[in-house]
Amino acid sequence: MTACLSWVHFGDLHVDEADGLEGLHRFETLVGLAEQHLGDAVDFALLPGDNANHGTEAQYRGISNAMSRLGRSWHVLAGDHDFEPGNLDAMRAITTRDAPYAAHIRGYRCLFLDIVSAGKGGPDFRIDPAQRRWIERELDMAGAAGERAVVFMHAYPGDLRDDPDGVAGVFAAHRVVFVDTGHTHYNELLNDGRVIYGATRSIGQSEEGAPGFSVVTIDDGVPSWCFQAIDAVWPLVQITTPADRRLITDPACDRQVPQGGFTVRARIFGGTARATVCLDDGPEIAMVRVADVAEMWTATLPDVEDGLHRLRVTAGGSADVIEVLVRGPQATPKRTAPVALGRNVHAIGAWPERCIDGAQRGPNRNGADW
Repeated sequence: MTACLSWVHFGDLHVDEADGLEGLHRFETLVGLAEQHLGDAVDFALLPGDNANHGTEAQYRGISNAMSRLGRSWHVLAGDHDFEPGNLDAMRAITTRDAPYAAHIRGYRCLFLDIVSAGKGGPDFRIDPAQRRWIERELDMAGAAGERAVVFMHAYPGDLRDDPDGVAGVFAAHRVVFVDTGHTHYNELLNDGRVIYGATRSIGQSEEGAPGFSVVTIDDGVPSWCFQAIDAVWPLVQITTPADRRLITDPACDRQVPQGGFTVRARIFGGTARATVCLDDGPEIAMVRVADVAEMWTATLPDVEDGLHRLRVTAGGSADVIEVLVRGPQATPKRTAPVALGRNVHAIGAWPERCIDGAQRGPNRNGADW
């Protein structure tokens, strides 16, 4: 089994003196919550870009001070607002590496991309030929090593000005598990049939609800995504295996679409003494801790009938609910030909339990003119 990888994503901060540093103050509060509750169950933290609204040194100093309060490694990407000065010199003061770069974390190859430096400023997102070749080499090496890959970039491939379909096609061909992005300002998940894409609500310019952070987990190649608002209760429960039906990219994989009985795994962030799982309207079944994975709980459900089922894991007054598709041994998984890869036409739509309302309230779609 491939190891379990989890990270916490703090959405676009847009730190700006013009709003009284509201984004920075929210970020400080959220970093404190992450430090208090997430513990060893997350491997790193991500800032996906548009961190400093005008890319100034003073804005980055405030961000850096807040970052220092979280005892985890950070990966910081650039967005169009970070590139407002025409370079990333100020941002480099809070980063340890310049994108693009690769990191091997928990058995996954994580690629951190720069999609702003090759453009002319503003939302002119591009990947230059040298970075494109580097991406393909890294993904080729991941495949040769038997690793799954995860990609981090400021925006969806569909927002690139040069060859968006080609870039998304590379991700699909190399079986990238998850592409984590910023830029939208709203919570959203895409499933183009090959790759899952996720975007997280802006902290500094939030229109669709309370700001917060997302937690993404890849459990033996199965992706899960959840959002924790700043005022939400703890613990945070995240079912990591099997996959929710909306996040199926490989119907032949029994960790995504199980056959008959299956194992349930869930990460419970914030601590608990007891966790249970329930299938449909059946009885509560006690879960047990997984010894070698922090905050992971598991249980086995035998002899589950074919079809769509509602799966709920409960701990300490909190719960997570997903829909699991179970297929019979004679069923043949079918997949259509891929189209419009990496574009938001594949948005899964509203998912209220995940704080996704599907309205796309952000400056790039239906939101205010920030």
